[in-house]
Amino acid sequence: MRLSSVLSLATFGACALAQSNSTGKLGDAVVVTNNPIGKEAIALLPKTPFFGSLKHNVKGSVKATSGAKGVGVDFEIAFSNLPKEGGPFIYHIHANPVDASGNCTNTLAHLDPFIRGEDPACNSTKPATCQVGDISGKYGKITSDPFKAKFHDDFTAMSEGPGSYFLNRSIVVHFANKTRITCANFFTVSGCSGSNTTTTDSSCQSSLPPTPTNNITPYTGGVGALSVKSLALLPIVALVLAL
Repeated sequence: MRLSSVLSLATFGACALAQSNSTGKLGDAVVVTNNPIGKEAIALLPKTPFFGSLKHNVKGSVKATSGAKGVGVDFEIAFSNLPKEGGPFIYHIHANPVDASGNCTNTLAHLDPFIRGEDPACNSTKPATCQVGDISGKYGKITSDPFKAKFHDDFTAMSEGPGSYFLNRSIVVHFANKTRITCANFFTVSGCSGSNTTTTDSSCQSSLPPTPTNNITPYTGGVGALSVKSLALLPIVALVLAL
């Protein structure tokens, strides 16, 4: 009976851990509070689609503006001329920029500094537990043509440093089956107002597309997965030792 009780408790603890750990290995995404006030960036989709069978590419842009008081980012989405089939379409911020070849595959996976992975699917009611770059997972898929949306995201950075910084990265639009349709780099379109005295960003006045980089460093300030697991298992270990 004692052994069965221990096993039952262990199973319960494992289930509870799985539910609480549907987030990144480094914990939930951190709210960004030091974005340069007044900073704006945009990603403009190219004329030619990456997906070869389309006659015309999706048109549109993703505009990003630093949030009020430097907290998070306000996004403004505008897409049109979408494929007639293959939706609802999804879009994400990817870890790498688009290189000179225009190959969207080279943008690699979603921006994911907390090492969450794509599975299980993002729970839009808990955006902090989603991949930072999973924009449509957090705020909705593309379900109309034309498509427009505005939303605020607390977890993206416009000030260099954290892994959630995205101005040296790209936006990628996909079919529902995740095939990549088109992609574009972000670039800065305005400077900073100077009112955010806590932020110094040398790129505020830059209007050039970002330089490609392959060195994407994950954010390491969260609670490690091993630490969370150890805490969850402590009551079970104590019970076994008491038997």
